[in-house]
Amino acid sequence: MTQTHQHEVIIVGAGGAGLMAALYASRSADTAVLSKLYPTRSHTGAAQGGIGAALGNLEPDKVEWHSFDTVKGSDYLGDQDAIDYMCAQAPEVVYELEHMGLPFSRNPDGTIAQRRFGGHTNNETRQPVLRSCYAADRTGHMILQTLYQNCIKNKVHFYDEFHVLDLLMKDGVANGVVAVELATGELHVFHAKSIVFATGGHGRIWELTSNAYAYTGDGVAITLRRGLPAQDLEFFQFHPTGILKLGILITEGVRGEGGILINGKGERFMERYAPTVKDLASRDVVSRSIYLEIRDGNGIKGDRYVHLDMRPEVVNHYAELDGRKLPDGTPYRVTGEQLLSKVPDIVDFCRTYLGIDPIKEPMPIQPTAHYAMGGIPTNMHGQALSDAKGTIVPGLFAAGEVACVSVHGANRLGTNSLLDLVVFGKEAGKMAAEYAKSADYKPLEANPTDFTREQLDRILGKSGGEKVVTLGEEMKTKMMDDVGVFRTADGMASAIEKIRELRQRYKNVGVDDHGKRFNTDLLNAWELGCLLDVALATAVSAHARPESRGAHAREDFPQRNDAEWLKHTLAWMDGDNVRLEYKPVTITKHQPKERVY
Repeated sequence: MTQTHQHEVIIVGAGGAGLMAALYASRSADTAVLSKLYPTRSHTGAAQGGIGAALGNLEPDKVEWHSFDTVKGSDYLGDQDAIDYMCAQAPEVVYELEHMGLPFSRNPDGTIAQRRFGGHTNNETRQPVLRSCYAADRTGHMILQTLYQNCIKNKVHFYDEFHVLDLLMKDGVANGVVAVELATGELHVFHAKSIVFATGGHGRIWELTSNAYAYTGDGVAITLRRGLPAQDLEFFQFHPTGILKLGILITEGVRGEGGILINGKGERFMERYAPTVKDLASRDVVSRSIYLEIRDGNGIKGDRYVHLDMRPEVVNHYAELDGRKLPDGTPYRVTGEQLLSKVPDIVDFCRTYLGIDPIKEPMPIQPTAHYAMGGIPTNMHGQALSDAKGTIVPGLFAAGEVACVSVHGANRLGTNSLLDLVVFGKEAGKMAAEYAKSADYKPLEANPTDFTREQLDRILGKSGGEKVVTLGEEMKTKMMDDVGVFRTADGMASAIEKIRELRQRYKNVGVDDHGKRFNTDLLNAWELGCLLDVALATAVSAHARPESRGAHAREDFPQRNDAEWLKHTLAWMDGDNVRLEYKPVTITKHQPKERVY
């Protein structure tokens, strides 16, 4: 029997954005969080290197510099009003996290420690600036723990291991969700006035990814199925430094502490691609540079990877060549003990998964699918939008990686993901509670679980059909080959055709487990459907954009085309077809110009 619950505000997802939204919504409204994972296992916990804020604790920095770096990093596709707001809020929200109890690393004078990160600069000297506020290399983990503890203190209701499968709407108004309880297999209806989607990204449509197993594009797929658009899906970031063949992230903080990228000839190759900031260029630039080195035969032993070297003698050698100084003007020098204290998890990962000690040996790395710049379109208050005119969907909000408020545009700067989720998670939570206080519960449809049951029954009704793992591997391989770091029209057209074929075959996908309790076989099959929908919308959006901008790099159109393509993409699903529309980018003071580092 289906159980029905009622809360004024429902948050779907318990990562940083969801918990920040819950914390703020719960201050004035009855708030519940639904998560398919135990909250502190959410993917925010994997964020390592830091959260960006122009605190200027160790050297001069300005909010205006942070804002310009973000606009430049976005390849001018980010909406500048939203970027200005996020960067202006950054110092306040970092101190707010500190006061909640987040254990930041510290400078000797007790202030929050900061490190360098790619694309963050002193706008006057053009040199990297210390802007990333960090807790060793566990910043996301600490944010997650801090927010969860504060939510518990604030008596937020948690429904752990409840997997949301549908968004309920009536007359264009969001009024609830349907979730399956993993422990029982029973469906539950959650009736609400406000629903906040904070379900994370969809990096698992690619073969090699830093994303968690649970990052399956649920939020974007569910809203697409409900007739709402997804924005800028063609822009997906490949992080330069994933562990070879595994994709596990090596934080940019390693390069911030002086780590150097080295090719098979023993060369520091980034000085050819980004002569000013070198290894600390933005992620899209560094990932493309690594691919070009490999394509030119400069991988390690001719193979498809390069080295990231953080051995103290290497760091100190290049720091001396660069004339790098500490804030007090003395030469920058590090010891193995100092590096170990700043990136302990990275050292542990390499020892565990590679069997090497990065204090003594270079790390083999290759780019890995990492972050969705696109998602559910929202305004700066987290309100979901239904069209290019900015029409608000009453009762529906989104925040974090699932959302596209467009502060990242075509390429996100490191440290801005954690900033995005706390700034706009807070906004979404406040606005969701405010909306709930002024709205009545919209009546539910007579049979709100029908669409969900139809999806699950179809999967359970098949036996001996297509296998989830087979379809998933074919999708990931195709997306990696043809909708990866470099793209061509022919390759993307081939990917679209392949994904359409897989979506047809998906109709015959079956599962071996027909039980009810913890049926992950069934849920993996349902998640594959989400990934295929998002993959198709991504490939179609990418194929339609004949230019190179940020993370969307086309070999057949290598230049940015501001005259025709300085605009956002909106994609709607209609069966096997994807309909596209476009809307303008908000530009306030930074006119587009050539992007060099």
